[in-house]
Amino acid sequence: MHIKCVAKVITLLLALKTRYPENVHLLRGNHECRTVNVRYGFYGECRSRYGLLTGARLWRAFNRTFDCMPVAAVIGGLIFCTHGGLSPDLHHIAQIDRIRRPATVPRRGVLCDLLWSDPATGPIQGWRKNVRRNVSYVFGADRVTDFLSRFRFKLVVRAHQCVEGGYQFFAGRKLVTVFSAPDYNGYGLPGAVMSVNKHVKCTFQLIPVAGGAAQNKRWIAGRRTASKIPK
Repeated sequence: MHIKCVAKVITLLLALKTRYPENVHLLRGNHECRTVNVRYGFYGECRSRYGLLTGARLWRAFNRTFDCMPVAAVIGGLIFCTHGGLSPDLHHIAQIDRIRRPATVPRRGVLCDLLWSDPATGPIQGWRKNVRRNVSYVFGADRVTDFLSRFRFKLVVRAHQCVEGGYQFFAGRKLVTVFSAPDYNGYGLPGAVMSVNKHVKCTFQLIPVAGGAAQNKRWIAGRRTASKIPK
């Protein structure tokens, strides 16, 4: 999102959650952390928009809210959703339930990895240090397969990375990255939204860059439109 609109977007999302608590579910991401969002300008935005004192108080209030947000969700018992990715320290799903909130994000462990880890690029198997982010891990396709098998899920849905086309599959369509911010960092790429129907069929709608090509405004045709959860 544009740096100057962050407070407005968060306020809208929280208002929707308050108005429709059973229909709107918000997950915490790695930017919902003081040390990250202050570096990316959120603190400055709050003070610039709402005044030095009020803005600082508002920034602290937002971050106290972020500390209470859940970090994972399961859809229909089949789809595991989190912002970042998997963790080598996650042995039981109950570990996520046992994360005490409000919680600050540590530099290692399950909470950190759920917010920070990434699928590996290239033929990497297992776990490797996430050198690009200098925190958490990258994981191979084998780790996704193992995770789904152990916990009886069919798909992992995550965000955390800008991908061409707005969404990108990994590990034989067992994991999908969905990135909903169009024109992130001026790259000219669309964002995407994933919908899941009662038959566990996933469809993707692209969010066009403002003033972008008309084809980005329709449901994408062909094989990129829909994907059944792998059996």
